[in-house]
Amino acid sequence: MTFEATHPRFGGGVAAGSVRIFDTTLRDGEQAPGAGLTAAEKLEVARQLARLKVDVIEAGFPAASPGDFEAVRRIAQETKGGIAVAALARCRDGDPQRAVEAIGVAERPHLHLFIATSDIHLKHKLRISREQALEEARRWVKWARGTLGPDAEIEFSAEDASRTEDAFLLQVYEAVVEAGASTVNIPDTVGYAIPSEFGALVGRVVDRVGRDATISVHCHNDLGLATANTLAAVQSGARQVEVTINGLGERAGNASLEEVVMALRTRPAQFPELAAGVATEQITPASRLVSYLTGFAIQPNKAIVGANAFAHESGIHQDGFLKNPLTYEIMTPQSVGLAGSTLSIGKLSGRRGLQGKLRELGHEVEGEALDAVYRAAIALADAKKDVTDADLLALVEQRKADVPRSIELLGWNISSSSGGHSVGSVSLIVAGEAKAAHATGNGPVNALFGAVDEAVRPILGWHPVLTEYEIKAVSAGEDAQGQVLVRCRRSSDEGAGALVVTGHGLSTNIIEASLEAYLVAANKLHGAEINGIEVAFVGRRTAEELP
Repeated sequence: MTFEATHPRFGGGVAAGSVRIFDTTLRDGEQAPGAGLTAAEKLEVARQLARLKVDVIEAGFPAASPGDFEAVRRIAQETKGGIAVAALARCRDGDPQRAVEAIGVAERPHLHLFIATSDIHLKHKLRISREQALEEARRWVKWARGTLGPDAEIEFSAEDASRTEDAFLLQVYEAVVEAGASTVNIPDTVGYAIPSEFGALVGRVVDRVGRDATISVHCHNDLGLATANTLAAVQSGARQVEVTINGLGERAGNASLEEVVMALRTRPAQFPELAAGVATEQITPASRLVSYLTGFAIQPNKAIVGANAFAHESGIHQDGFLKNPLTYEIMTPQSVGLAGSTLSIGKLSGRRGLQGKLRELGHEVEGEALDAVYRAAIALADAKKDVTDADLLALVEQRKADVPRSIELLGWNISSSSGGHSVGSVSLIVAGEAKAAHATGNGPVNALFGAVDEAVRPILGWHPVLTEYEIKAVSAGEDAQGQVLVRCRRSSDEGAGALVVTGHGLSTNIIEASLEAYLVAANKLHGAEINGIEVAFVGRRTAEELP
């Protein structure tokens, strides 16, 4: 097998000795049911991905919705420093044009075209022949190359490649490279492959077109093999890996960025002279930000970023670890953005102490942001006995999720009794107008939500409708902070296409946290309405399954 990491015909390519990290958290990751993000939240994740120094940020699927188009365009405008911004498009009239329009302002635009090639997809989904699929692939890659020029990165994905007949798949890849594709991607769209066969498939593609294009892979985790398949592909010559933070994505998710990157770094003998340029100390902040904004909790035993990844409980393990950490740790916690030591934060702590602690936890906070977190931390220290690492992280993440407030809370009151209904009242400023209202409910939270509805409905013409409510303790103990997550839609929207947004609240008073989360969601809904920008929402899908 022969392989060259750079290809001479078009710009881009991969530097010798490197693996290009293509992050698709904001596109495939966001397709996880319930993981929808606003345009502002997607921009915040993109900024963290830039700090992480990924090579490519796949910002979204511009043809899917006006909100996705706007998010991709904003990310393309802001992202600099040599990081490419990619947009996905079907090989179908309208999609590529919309994608090019969104990424045209990028410092490094990266167009990602795809069409299904497996017989099951061609027959039952697209209802076209192999010849038609081949012609559409060739046509749109040629159009893209002519539109974007010789220096742009044009990537082509053969959706469901791992279930495509070998000879036809290779024929498609040869045709699109000849038409101008500089990267060809091999998606294991339904997580069907196992490492030995997937590595062999990648090797055949490398042999056929690897001299003229970068070979990429995109692996799903339906059998729990996404990371293993990705690493097998790298050993067989793939030089771009498509991954997501926390393995987020459709169904069982995608190959996890943190797992793939740390495997390359930790096992250099298995990947000789290969490296990823990722700033690994930014992995933990990226993981926590994505988890917080999507509401998808990280399982404690998740590799690299789980709460137990660097925890030792067994006496034998503890004894070995204290004598030499290498006995039970194959990487240092510092290498992924965690601290090896702790600082306690209390009501007598100063700003410098808090800043140092936050730095250990992976957050660089300065100026006004530090002052705000400091005030919240000191107030929290007055309200509870111990301020834990989890408490501090929740305060930082809560501030990051601040949204413009057109609906502001002036005050609230609740009256509740055993066996009876609760009565809640709120005073609000709604779009500049003072409004007070009250409502009854089957509990204090239900009553306050009803009071908010009564206050905003006459002014906005709609009220939030709760579709999901989740509460969890940030730390242990009876005085723990409660973190509330709600998902809401407008009462004027119905059906699968309804806009659904997420709101978070944080307080030692769970009623207060619930009310805060509800108002954050209401502000997001109103912001989307007045700006004319729809955000990504649960149930957003095109007619085709994406790779």
